[in-house]
Amino acid sequence: MRETRSDGELLRAIAADGDRRAFEELYRRYAPWLLARLRGRCADAGVVDDVVQETFLAVWRGTARYREEGDVAGWLWRIGSRRLIDALRGDGARGRLRQTLSRLRHRDEASAEERVLAGVEHGDLAGALVQLSPELRAVLQATVIDGLTTREAAVLLGIPPGTVKTRAMRARKQLREALA
Repeated sequence: MRETRSDGELLRAIAADGDRRAFEELYRRYAPWLLARLRGRCADAGVVDDVVQETFLAVWRGTARYREEGDVAGWLWRIGSRRLIDALRGDGARGRLRQTLSRLRHRDEASAEERVLAGVEHGDLAGALVQLSPELRAVLQATVIDGLTTREAAVLLGIPPGTVKTRAMRARKQLREALA
């Protein structure tokens, strides 16, 4: 009868030798647990399955390195939860939203992006943006162009989230007035 290897032994075997059996044992040991935890955070089973696979792929490829501090479950959870956040913010979720919205939009109606590009092309929007204060432009850059949430923009700009909301509202109002 074969003795069960510790998590540390499995990870060392995977990192040093690319030991497939060690990887399979680690996967069998932790994948169901990680899957259950991530499903508590996201209702989309397809996204969760992808995240679990990406988490273990990072372990296999060695892009996620265990430093022998803390337990392996916590380490895998940190990798998986970060990958889930990335998946929910990334093109996957945005792509599905764009597809859904494009089905609802009329074909002959210009998209918001097309209207903005037309405004930039003809100088209306560019001129209105130049008239904004640097603080208001920075908020628009962070929230609209970079696609950050209010909280993320607040951290980036070093201002409270309420200030981000207020400046975004003021910027939109000034742009509407300039473009009217």
